[in-house]
Amino acid sequence: MALLPSSSSSSRHHRMLLALSMAIVASRSAVVAALMYDEVEITWGQDHSFFYMDGDVDTLALCLDETHGSGFASKDAYLYGRFDVDIMLVANNSAGTVATFYLMPDGDEVPWAYHDEVDLEFLGNETGQPYTLHTNVFVNGVGGREQQFRLWFDPTTDFHTYSIEWNPKHIIILVDGTPIRAYSNGGAARGMAFPTWQRMRPQGTLWNADEWATQGGRVKTDWTQAPFYAYYRNLRVTPCAPSPGVAWCGDEPPESPWFDRSLDAAALRKAQADHMIYDYCADLKRFKDKGLPKECNAN
Repeated sequence: MALLPSSSSSSRHHRMLLALSMAIVASRSAVVAALMYDEVEITWGQDHSFFYMDGDVDTLALCLDETHGSGFASKDAYLYGRFDVDIMLVANNSAGTVATFYLMPDGDEVPWAYHDEVDLEFLGNETGQPYTLHTNVFVNGVGGREQQFRLWFDPTTDFHTYSIEWNPKHIIILVDGTPIRAYSNGGAARGMAFPTWQRMRPQGTLWNADEWATQGGRVKTDWTQAPFYAYYRNLRVTPCAPSPGVAWCGDEPPESPWFDRSLDAAALRKAQADHMIYDYCADLKRFKDKGLPKECNAN
């Protein structure tokens, strides 16, 4: 793996590394297919992110220090599909930091009242403590659909694959191919919101959220450990495919079992039994006045 700048490196050093990495990427573009450099754009923190080659794989390093973090988004937007990316998270004392992978429409195109989003947020922790994967689904500007999981491996020593499969019937979140969450389309007629019409872009960020990220904000970011790095590679987008004879996924009949093929219900139940630490649908205290959200009876 390429060496990274130390905490005392200047922004000029970062720019030099970025320029060198771009040159390497360009020289290998003939033999490396679907370079991440070609698939994404840096959306913020251009001076805190860089591409580099790790063997034959181009990798994007996102950086966070006390000034700000960084983020990227795919150049294209999609309506339904499967989105996979390999991530290696912030190592050692990552308390307060949050690395993300999520789907979201272009920010300026849709008012918040119609905003859809599917979130994977990796909440850092003190050295030796497990990472928490915080997931959420926003539909029409409303979120609050949190489920949290303890990762069952050390996500800081190697790359692991995190996936979002989004089709008209389900949103499925997977870790290394194992489903850990499914949010189902219960039907608008029953008052169950589901994202069905906005094209969204896969995105990733690294930022500071020490007001809530680690033990509810009790453990703050230790800036003496900065800069922090998270690494992303191999962003893959697989467009949604309908059943034979159907023009596109949005035309799949509601009674069709086509999209159920992608959900391993037994594996999902086991993963949730073993690794889930919070489920909003089980939080009776939170919803004691209004009752559980309607989708909790459908997922």
